[in-house]
Amino acid sequence: MAARLSRRLLIGAALALPVARPSWASADPVAALKAAFDAEVGGPSAPADRAARALAAGREMLLSRLDRPQAFLLVDRAEDPLGQWVHVAVGGPGAFRWEILGSGRTSTGRRGRFDHYLTPLGVVEHDGGILGWRAQGTPNSNGIRGLGVRGMRIWDFGWRQAQTGWLARPEMREIRLLVHATDPVHLEPRLGTPASKGCIRVSGRMNRFLDRHAILDAAYLAAAPSDRRIAALLPPDGTPSPLAGRFVAVVETA
Repeated sequence: MAARLSRRLLIGAALALPVARPSWASADPVAALKAAFDAEVGGPSAPADRAARALAAGREMLLSRLDRPQAFLLVDRAEDPLGQWVHVAVGGPGAFRWEILGSGRTSTGRRGRFDHYLTPLGVVEHDGGILGWRAQGTPNSNGIRGLGVRGMRIWDFGWRQAQTGWLARPEMREIRLLVHATDPVHLEPRLGTPASKGCIRVSGRMNRFLDRHAILDAAYLAAAPSDRRIAALLPPDGTPSPLAGRFVAVVETA
């Protein structure tokens, strides 16, 4: 018990940042989530035309799957000089207005390097069936913390079919698809270019935002009262948004 408590305290210390928590009960949740993104993530904005095309593609993929207004992660794996982008967006059924609340640099699967795969296009759902984890922050033999600093969240979407990026005649093989942070010193500055083995890399600030506001954790929130493993994984400083969702849509605008 003491070990588990110590672990929770360490995770809390790693994640706790001085942020102004949104007052969800008294605010328009879309406006409140956008304000939280601006305050906690900020950073560069994606080119407007690229963002609009990504949102249109994401809407086509997700429209039939969203039974209520909710946030989702929208990943544009396009490879061009404007870079690769990940967006926090909101959508919903009927006349609900779909929009992008904020953007950040991302890296998806790299071509031309052995054992690297193209991040698969389409929709994946974080349905609560797989327990994610948190990074230990331990450097590898090259001094790289591949999943980010201690306490960074890893969302696990299970085994997915992905195209090999290094074979002259590409094949479809299985990869373990994750969304995670990366080394803040050596790799985070490279976000925006394809670099991963197929996973979706985000900045530490984006990782904390997704974690704190349960952008992908609607199923986890529902399961937490009866599942201690899930409850222990959710952040102690969390302020889940009423728009908490469960989907990642990977598109290619180029």
